[in-house]
Amino acid sequence: KNSSIVGAGLVWALLATVAPARAADCQFLPNAPDQHQVVRGDTLWDISGKFLEHPWCWPQVWGLNKEEIKNPHWIYPGQVIYFDREHKRLSLTPPGAGGAGSAGAGAAPGEPPVLRLTPQIRTEGLGKDAVKSIASNLIEPFLTHQMVVDEKDMAGAPRIVATPEGRYFVGKGDKIYVKGELKGGTSFQVFRPSKALVDPATGRQLAQEAFYLGTVSLQRAGKKGEAHIFGVASSKEEMGVGDLLLPAPPTPLINYVPHPPELRMDARIVSVYGGVSYAGQNQVVALNRGSVDGIDIGTVLELYHFGKTVTDPAHKGLLGFGGEKIKLPDEQYGTLFVFRVFKNVSYALIMQVTEPVQVGDVAKSPE
Repeated sequence: KNSSIVGAGLVWALLATVAPARAADCQFLPNAPDQHQVVRGDTLWDISGKFLEHPWCWPQVWGLNKEEIKNPHWIYPGQVIYFDREHKRLSLTPPGAGGAGSAGAGAAPGEPPVLRLTPQIRTEGLGKDAVKSIASNLIEPFLTHQMVVDEKDMAGAPRIVATPEGRYFVGKGDKIYVKGELKGGTSFQVFRPSKALVDPATGRQLAQEAFYLGTVSLQRAGKKGEAHIFGVASSKEEMGVGDLLLPAPPTPLINYVPHPPELRMDARIVSVYGGVSYAGQNQVVALNRGSVDGIDIGTVLELYHFGKTVTDPAHKGLLGFGGEKIKLPDEQYGTLFVFRVFKNVSYALIMQVTEPVQVGDVAKSPE
């Protein structure tokens, strides 16, 4: 029955039993509003920031468990989010409301009442109009193309072997000649291996960044020993001989709730996307932690400048050399939101910063 409902495009937006928020860890703003009506263009991050000192506290004040964070209950424009000041929580029903959405039975002695909400049926497609975690337009270009490749991907990938009339580069509407096993595919993304992503802490190569060039479509498959003919369907950058083809990756789900990592995290900035030295708000950076380290989509980390080691000038030797070494503390100056995760690296959007971000900076679990 449930599968038939989902197949019909109906969403049961049911908020499960809400556990008490850990108010000691998660503080509401002194001037937080009593309620907020969700409007088109809102994000979970924006809404959280209206009520909370730290937007990543969202799961705590809703009492979401790990699975609910991964598959959040949709929030839609037109719904009203209420601040229950007495119990320090947010909900979709007014505080003290009667009926199915009221607080009451099921609460442990001395604990705030358990809040249960009745299902709300949506006739839109699954999550079609739901509020996003962060502004989609800032990260969409990074969701639809290959970000990193490994040696195995590159070794088996079809590659451009020739262009018409020996031209160095081609663009949209041009033909290219490709060698390699297509495995039944007809539409591919073209990329060029870019710089290696190296862990600043260990010097180990984590992955090879892929520079996205565009998309191509098969026009005629080659016979044995013959090149395939492709047409350039779209072109972000010019492509040429030696560039590689890969099937388009599945678009990852980005409607995860902002949340701190489950395990204590201490990451470093590997690179600023685009090859620049510094980054600011709404730019993308790569981290030296991935799925094997417990990072998932929606993970929020705080940015710190890595504390340098200096020499105490009061304890230098007679000739001004030597002396006691002291490490300066790491200083917090911003926040990251992880939106794309690979095995050993992940990509994050810079949400807020007071100083420029640079390679080597530290990204830690929120305090």
